[in-house]
Amino acid sequence: MTAELVRGQNHPLSQVRLEVRISAGKPVVAGATLSDEQGKIRGVEWVAHPGAPTLPGLEVSKQAAADHRLAFDLDALPEHVHRVSVLLALPSGVGGPVRFGAVAAPFVAVTGLDGAEVASYTVTGLDAESAVVALELYRRQGAWKVRAVGQGYAGGLAELLADQGLPEAQQLAGSINEAVARGMARSVAAPPPRTADADRSRQAASSTPGADQPYPGPQGAPGTVTPPQSPYDTPGPQGGATPGQGYPPDPSAVTQPSASVGGGINYTHPGRQTAAPPPPAPTAPPAEPGRPAQPVAGDATGWSMDERLYNQVWGMFEDLARTTAAYRSAVDFADSRMEKELDQVLSDPRSRIGGQGDAAREAARARHAQLVDQAREALDRDLAQLVAESEVVEPALPAAYARWDNPVWHGYRVPMEIPMALRLGDLSLPESERLSIPMLLRLPLERGLWIDSGRSSADGGLADADELRRLAMDTAVAHAARLLAVYPAGEFTVHVIDPAGSGASSLAPLTQSGVLDVPPGAGAAGVSEVLARLTQRVDLVQMAIRGGASDSLPPGFDTAEQLLIVNDFPHGFDDRAVTQLRYLADEGPAVGVHLMMVADREDAAAYGPLLDPLWRSLLRLTPVADDHLADPWVGHAWTYEPTLVPAGSQVLQQVLAQVAAARRPWNR
Repeated sequence: MTAELVRGQNHPLSQVRLEVRISAGKPVVAGATLSDEQGKIRGVEWVAHPGAPTLPGLEVSKQAAADHRLAFDLDALPEHVHRVSVLLALPSGVGGPVRFGAVAAPFVAVTGLDGAEVASYTVTGLDAESAVVALELYRRQGAWKVRAVGQGYAGGLAELLADQGLPEAQQLAGSINEAVARGMARSVAAPPPRTADADRSRQAASSTPGADQPYPGPQGAPGTVTPPQSPYDTPGPQGGATPGQGYPPDPSAVTQPSASVGGGINYTHPGRQTAAPPPPAPTAPPAEPGRPAQPVAGDATGWSMDERLYNQVWGMFEDLARTTAAYRSAVDFADSRMEKELDQVLSDPRSRIGGQGDAAREAARARHAQLVDQAREALDRDLAQLVAESEVVEPALPAAYARWDNPVWHGYRVPMEIPMALRLGDLSLPESERLSIPMLLRLPLERGLWIDSGRSSADGGLADADELRRLAMDTAVAHAARLLAVYPAGEFTVHVIDPAGSGASSLAPLTQSGVLDVPPGAGAAGVSEVLARLTQRVDLVQMAIRGGASDSLPPGFDTAEQLLIVNDFPHGFDDRAVTQLRYLADEGPAVGVHLMMVADREDAAAYGPLLDPLWRSLLRLTPVADDHLADPWVGHAWTYEPTLVPAGSQVLQQVLAQVAAARRPWNR
């Protein structure tokens, strides 16, 4: 069965001798790059293109065409190669379109040598880009997989090759374009565009996902390489995500299954640094024949252990989503097959009664049980491998990625630089009770958070609304403490609005440790003062940026990232305060001012649709386990569980005491 991929999705490859078939409405240049474990091209000899179409284990087309066949023998690739990127580009200097937005979306298929499709992908969502990485074939734990990428570059081949670490990118791009121009001067006319019959619809690759597709990232300007974002950090309805474009882990922005969204999906991976790469990532020891490879923490690609662990967590999330989708699909098939067989039995009057009908029904149920057992066996095998990987990865996570009960927090020291991401909780599926995947939010924050203090379908039996509000505030404080802890001293500031003082007990770790520069704002006057101060900050920074005078900010201006925690909304908020709050949610993140709401949406129903844009701009989280998040591919309802400080533990107070001590010199 062909896997119809969407951007960011991967699929295992059971064959090593493959073809990649490309179909486009206009002539395109097809090529491939080889890269090592750090994702870097080691030289021009690692690029297959029309001027040099053959490399060990790889052959590409010699000219631009509307249809291509690239040949791969993965076993014949050099041993240092860990990734093969299939790239497409529009010919330059030979007439015709200069951007992919003006041509039909290219269709790419991975096939066996017999022509049977293994996986396919329609590269949608491109606009001003003239070059794109369509697919990548990559090693993971000794096996090969294919991932749909769809990362476009407005700067063409030169920008694409430079992004993969090739110093001679500009010169090589020029030689490729020259070779293509010579080839096109000798070539016959391009074939006509594909007909509707030939171009099969691939609904799964649509650029307009359904309401249950999350994990998008922010969409950059057309033709730009979008900065790396997590699957969890873009806005969406009901605290969900508004899809963008790019390629991954997400783990992204998150939506609620009931939300309505539109646009492309961003799965942008972490950006590569330009510094020299560190030593290679650890590799697993050779596996015994017939047994899976032993997991190793940090065996994903990346320029630092931080990035490798981030990518490994994303890979685990991706693998769990895929294997669960395969299991559910197999069970659905078994159910539909059994229903069909039973319908056939009932439709025949001769088999409705007597032993013949009973035997047919028993046979149908037996075949159903066999199919389900086979699917469960495959799922259990994959889950066992993921559990083993989680048991290795979890203890190795740095503080920013670790649970509060991880011993790494007891050796905490204020960091010197910002980590790539922050752990907000754990994600799990009903079929994988033993396995949870860390939910990592990319830093710096791209959107605010909404900690829902209202009742939910999974509130753990808590009948007391006051208890839910306290748990929501505890969750907000735990998240705020993490943010303070993972930023260098003086680079993150927290403000609090608590109009009625109802969050005093939950806020005690922040107030008693001294990490708050001013006490929580109380009453209508406190609400007004805090909001006025932060809106003024946003205005000043925006004016400085627009005027190109960032160095002209007032003396003593706090340039740190700012977080505003709002408790007990809408108590103490008048219409002006609500407008200011919406302004901070919309304009604040771009200039380092972020919002964390602790609220029950029903409590604010009196404001009507006025607050809908506010809720849509925030990522909804819950203080108790709840299955309100969805994945980007098949709409799994993921159960989110926040990471809270264990009862009786003093780790939060110890960490905040160090943060406060490190902040004192900055506050003088």
